[in-house]
Amino acid sequence: MSLFDNLPVNATQAANQDGFQFPAALSEKYQPATIDEFVGLDKPKRMFAKFLTAPYKSAWRFVGPPGTGKTTFAIALAKQMGWEIKHVPSQECNVANINEVIRQCWYVPRGGKGSFHLVLVDEADKMSNAAQLALLSKLDATAFPPDTILIFTMNSEDGLEPRFLSRTREVLFQSHGLAEPGAALLESIWTRETQSTEKPNFLRLMRDAKNNVRDALMSLETELLAA
Repeated sequence: MSLFDNLPVNATQAANQDGFQFPAALSEKYQPATIDEFVGLDKPKRMFAKFLTAPYKSAWRFVGPPGTGKTTFAIALAKQMGWEIKHVPSQECNVANINEVIRQCWYVPRGGKGSFHLVLVDEADKMSNAAQLALLSKLDATAFPPDTILIFTMNSEDGLEPRFLSRTREVLFQSHGLAEPGAALLESIWTRETQSTEKPNFLRLMRDAKNNVRDALMSLETELLAA
């Protein structure tokens, strides 16, 4: 789902001399836990490295094509800071659920004073108009819940209310330039997972996946199974 520099140490446990073994999808197994573990995404990483030094209640929209790490990045932020995360899939983003999640954010986060709630709404570009309208008042400064950060992921901003867009900060997640670092990631995973010397063309895997890292990792799984 994403690109990351420092692969987890325990990833080597899946490799042995008999060949490839894995207990989970590679995108799950190698999911980064901090934003420093991503490769690519230089601007989002710079922005949030600074933001995390003094976080404040705010709303963000992560915009970009599938497989660029939008959702994974948001989850990594919460993990890195020990924040309480509330994950709302797009199909569950209705007025009732929005009201309930925001109501919960008025309570002190589990981490105590100084911690934050992180509300993650996936595929927000598929929200209904009713859900968007319900969010408008919640995103106003006078009604914004304390100690809360809202992140909306989306492939496109088409169909979203201008009033909603004006209340959130845009962060672009781009696939351009990810082919080479993505290929390096795939090769690193390959060497951890198998002893086979017959390597696939990692750069081609990335390009065939149109720099969608999640898709490239699934293709790598099939190559590992065939090794």
